[in-house]
Amino acid sequence: MAEAAERLERDRALLGRTSTAERVAAILRGYITEGVYQPGERLAEDAIGGALDISRNTLREAFRLLSHERLLVHRLNRGVFVRTLTAEDVADLYRVRRIVECAALREAVPPSQEGLARLREAVRAAERAADDERWVDVGTANMQFHQALVELAGSTRLEELMRQVLAELRLAFLVMTDPRAFHGHYLPLNRDILRRIEAGDLDGAQRALEKYLAHAEGELVKAHA
Repeated sequence: MAEAAERLERDRALLGRTSTAERVAAILRGYITEGVYQPGERLAEDAIGGALDISRNTLREAFRLLSHERLLVHRLNRGVFVRTLTAEDVADLYRVRRIVECAALREAVPPSQEGLARLREAVRAAERAADDERWVDVGTANMQFHQALVELAGSTRLEELMRQVLAELRLAFLVMTDPRAFHGHYLPLNRDILRRIEAGDLDGAQRALEKYLAHAEGELVKAHA
């Protein structure tokens, strides 16, 4: 909690003079995506509001926005907590992922050079993090890879939807007791999908992605059951 408070104070500058609940929600969403806040953790209004130097009403509106996104839950007389997902939540998230990510690949004809560059950088970032045994960062880079896949479709609405899905998905990743075994398995699969896209084999990339997502869903559903 102390580490989170220090980071919030540093991020206060991001709010500027026109602080809004949406900006606060974006900061907290990022912390959830990075795993700074854990499933089941209570978010203290006084600590967060003081660190960001914002009003209680602004923070509560940010909490409301994130609750609508299914990242937080309000418990009567107890406060606001990061959600803990169920096996059914995980299965539904992967249903959405298959629809969105595979559709994005079908729309990516041809992939832009900027999009390919984002995919390459995400793969390299994950591999660098793995070399340094930074497995939470591997998970973050992995999500950036899948966000970049969706960005190939060129739809801002799909990109926004995927950011929300991936933030919620981080809550599922955090229950894995061996992040090295879980995230490490997908590093070569990401590179294989990238190689297929670079070669223009989008059908092959989509088949590889479908197999990839099915395997990941199976692991996570089992862990949440």
